[in-house]
Amino acid sequence: MVKIKDIKTTIYKWTGEIVSPAQNFCTNPTDLLKEKGDKMKSFRFHEWLVCEVITDDGTIGLGNAALAPEVTKKAIDCYLKDLVIGEDPFDYEYLWEKMYRSTMAWGRKGIGMVGISAIDLGIWDLMGKIQKKPVFELLGGRTKEKIPVYASKLYSQPIKDLQIEAEKYLKEGFKMFKMRFGWGPKDGSDGIKNNIELVNAVREVVGYDNDLMLEAYMGWNLEYSKKIIPELIKFKPKWLEEPVIPDDIPGYVELNALGNIPIAGGEHEFSFLGFKHLLELKAVSYIQYDANRVGGITAGHKINSLAEKYNVPVVPHAGQMHNYHLTMASENCPFSEYFPVHQVEIGNELFYYLFKGEPEPINGFIDLDDNIPGLGISINEKYKSDFKIIE
Repeated sequence: MVKIKDIKTTIYKWTGEIVSPAQNFCTNPTDLLKEKGDKMKSFRFHEWLVCEVITDDGTIGLGNAALAPEVTKKAIDCYLKDLVIGEDPFDYEYLWEKMYRSTMAWGRKGIGMVGISAIDLGIWDLMGKIQKKPVFELLGGRTKEKIPVYASKLYSQPIKDLQIEAEKYLKEGFKMFKMRFGWGPKDGSDGIKNNIELVNAVREVVGYDNDLMLEAYMGWNLEYSKKIIPELIKFKPKWLEEPVIPDDIPGYVELNALGNIPIAGGEHEFSFLGFKHLLELKAVSYIQYDANRVGGITAGHKINSLAEKYNVPVVPHAGQMHNYHLTMASENCPFSEYFPVHQVEIGNELFYYLFKGEPEPINGFIDLDDNIPGLGISINEKYKSDFKIIE
């Protein structure tokens, strides 16, 4: 029986080339403020936390976290690691509750839960390696031969460039696409017109036989959402994602109840209980947790089962291996998000530079290898010199 001997956290800060986002690149919660300048600054991820869960026999499980890595590292190093050292990693349910309940005064959501997620991912990677099985097999095995994925980028940009990008993904075999809006409430009727032009431009390329998802990334409010939704219905979107901030749950409930466009959300919600609340209120038609912030695979697996009882599909945020394993093992996860490989811009692309092992899509599908144990990722030595490493 192995025991957890240590938890090691390392920050990888990107020092390579960065593509600067254009103006009106993507709506976000700061759009409603009077501030000017780089509004995306708080929502770019140019550093990543790697969390190694190390056992007394030398086996290492890799977890990770993208949100506020420096603060998350402190939470793990100062509060969480001592709660699991000396414990059996296969007691993952107990360890999760121990971390959650021991940090109740300040954890629950946000940084505390991100830290728990990083350790939990490492524990699941560890269990897979010890049992010589991929994580999805530990979760119940395959529910699909391959995972359909949607191309997730198409940020606001000049119409011609946007259509060229959409055409590229179409030629690569994708049949599902997600795009972002560039304007919000402060931009008035002209902003609504600009947003509609973006959607129309992408629909012209991908047609109506393919799925198109729309994302506002928390940049609108309830009033603006109710004003623009009637203009979007004709484009037949599969969903409208995060139209309001995550704490405006009544806003989610009202928009989802309209029934015009299914509402998706949950990327910025935390824990099983957070999603239980959303489901009970019928606040969303699609759930989009991310396992490296929601509470890890332990929490994600429970959310999948709970959402199935409410007939609400789960499509985890960001793809990435920790989410792909959950998707593969659940009938209630019909497809996954996929961020196309790209120069570092917002920062979601950083996962490909930091880790190797991510599957590449072929004609809009990815697959997981039955013969690779754990999560199937390791540090990518090829780009290691492009990171500043902080231990």
